[in-house]
Amino acid sequence: MSDDLTSPPSETPDLVAAVSDGAYTLLLADFGDTETAWQAYEALKSIEDEHLEIEGVVVVKREADGTLDIQKATDHSTRSGLKWGVVGGVVLGVVFPPSILGSAAALGAAGAAAGKIRERHHRSELADQLDSAIAAGHSGLLALVSDPGAVEIRNALALANGIVESAVSDVEARDIKAAAKDAQDSDG
Repeated sequence: MSDDLTSPPSETPDLVAAVSDGAYTLLLADFGDTETAWQAYEALKSIEDEHLEIEGVVVVKREADGTLDIQKATDHSTRSGLKWGVVGGVVLGVVFPPSILGSAAALGAAGAAAGKIRERHHRSELADQLDSAIAAGHSGLLALVSDPGAVEIRNALALANGIVESAVSDVEARDIKAAAKDAQDSDG
């Protein structure tokens, strides 16, 4: 595949599941290394506009023991003023069990906010699907988006080894954004 993230890929990453209920979609892309995941992160930052809403993005690395470590996130904010990393942190906390979040302390208030809504949502099927989406030693990018089929998003994720997609209802997305706002407000 080409290193140019703006041109269409010659091959598309494997799609493990492609589900959308018209609300939001959670994307988890697997990358062979952290640098490539950060390139995709930067590409996503550059494409967000008034027509394409990206609610939250976080880059993680899966260690050999299976734990997920959150990589340092930039403070890119969405049009609603919420920081991508805070929203992504809440999504991580809601979807993944705390036992595999190696850097749970890095989530801070976002982790606490995620804990408040974790049990309100049926997440076992999604957690099972996402648990194996990032191979040990690989990095991943977790994004909550409004239009997963947008060509710009596909181009930004073109270097992914595979992508798992799962629908997130509007109610769940609102709860995640509310928890992220609470976490952001309590963090300062």
